[in-house]
Amino acid sequence: MRAFVFPGQGSQSVGMGKALADASGAAKELFQEVDDALSQHLFRIMVEGPESDLTLTENAQPAIMANAIATLRVMQKEGGFSLADKSDYVAGHSLGEYSALCAAEAFDIGTTARLLKLRGQAMQAAVPVGEGAMAALLGADIDKAQALADAAAQGEVCTVANDNDPSQVVISGHRGAIERAVALVKDHGIKRGVLLPVSAPFHCPLMQPAAEAMEDALAKAAIAAPLLPVYANVLAAPIADPEEIKARLVEQVTGRVRWRESVAAMWDAGVTDFVELGGKVLGPMIKRIAPDATVRSIVTMDDIEAALAAF
Repeated sequence: MRAFVFPGQGSQSVGMGKALADASGAAKELFQEVDDALSQHLFRIMVEGPESDLTLTENAQPAIMANAIATLRVMQKEGGFSLADKSDYVAGHSLGEYSALCAAEAFDIGTTARLLKLRGQAMQAAVPVGEGAMAALLGADIDKAQALADAAAQGEVCTVANDNDPSQVVISGHRGAIERAVALVKDHGIKRGVLLPVSAPFHCPLMQPAAEAMEDALAKAAIAAPLLPVYANVLAAPIADPEEIKARLVEQVTGRVRWRESVAAMWDAGVTDFVELGGKVLGPMIKRIAPDATVRSIVTMDDIEAALAAF
């Protein structure tokens, strides 16, 4: 069994998508569709930067999605690839869940781009700059991370945001609490705590205003049943009902990204082959969760040709 997976924020880089668009009319067309949907020259920012513009949450989120879906579009239009025939599940890390849903045709490309643009804007606006923070805990499992978060909170928000793999957990909340947590890592048997260069504290209760904005937007968004089930971040389980998908996407804004559990659940369900589209971020995590899994990352035209031959 095979799952296609889609990366989240942090996987963006200036120049992304350029080689694909130069080599493939299908990719170029996809990037134009996203620009048209957003009434913005997003692809120019992806290719030329500056990095400060691309890193803005409202740009990074649709850009990462566009890059992944462009990769899929090239496989479909130029290689005759069918996701429904060649995959059993899709999943994505945080914003990658939207990419997964677009790949599975639950949302069209324009809807996905607009939802992610709004999601980025709403997450940025939810907490004044400087009041929130996130930190990666290296050498921490979920139990150690939770104990540390509880100890550092001291009446402020400090919670597990991303359970990425058995050795990496991300915490999120008020800046003071996150800084206390980083200072306390050694006391909790954790190797390192690293403050992340993010503009807002994602996946924690401080994001509630953004969750409400997404609830309004998703209520109006056209959605179809996906071609194949998507593993929801907040459940670490597959769902396919359109209304449940919308509800879980709202919960995802403030809820934990249960990536480790999602990959483990897919492995237990019989998935042995994981394919990451548009990035090389999730593959190493997957290997730490399911060491015997086969992992393939598809980013370049060479990657696409090799994958099409293998599938």
